[in-house]
Amino acid sequence: MEEELALSDQGSDAGSEEVLTPAELISKLEEAWLNEKFAPELLESKSEIVECVMEQLNHMEQNLQRARQGDLKISFHHMEIERIRFMLSSYLRSRLHKIEKFFPHVLEKEKSRGEDDPSLLSPEEFAFAKEYMTNTETLLKSVALRHMPPNLQTVELLKCVPKPNLDSFVFLKVKKAQESILVEPETDEQSEYTIDMAAGSQHLIRYRTIAPLVASGAVNLI
Repeated sequence: MEEELALSDQGSDAGSEEVLTPAELISKLEEAWLNEKFAPELLESKSEIVECVMEQLNHMEQNLQRARQGDLKISFHHMEIERIRFMLSSYLRSRLHKIEKFFPHVLEKEKSRGEDDPSLLSPEEFAFAKEYMTNTETLLKSVALRHMPPNLQTVELLKCVPKPNLDSFVFLKVKKAQESILVEPETDEQSEYTIDMAAGSQHLIRYRTIAPLVASGAVNLI
């Protein structure tokens, strides 16, 4: 019998919870993993999903220890555990890679977000990003003091580190039908236009155009 898990609904009133089956939880992890993998920027932290999945993995491993030796189902459960672990570790690695690559912009966006806006970073990721930035600044200052003239010893990381390329193109699948999505022209000769996206349809489109839809869960990157 499947055990249901309670996941806080960040888009609703404080204290509300969404009750998920283990299968629904793993589906949410897969969506978060693929979105993070294919989005050019760091997305909102899904730390609650990560914590629930880790709890579920522990529960599954405990069940395996109690299973009868020789049961054919054991190998299938082992494969499922490894699949979930792969998605979870790949999701976390993708996020760490983006934090390292875009750290000043990630921290600046986190600092400027509204009080009611969801956090980009988990507490652990925020601590990592701050430490990474401090270490980078210390290294650059050390190099600049030894090799650069005084007027070039100040380094502005926000200008030196490239931003995420939001104009890159991504593949997506529509979960909820969308109407009148404004698409920016690719050349100066073209004018803006709108498109409708039916539920279940797939598209190749500029990420900037659909970034809010990824954040809201209306579309999934694939």
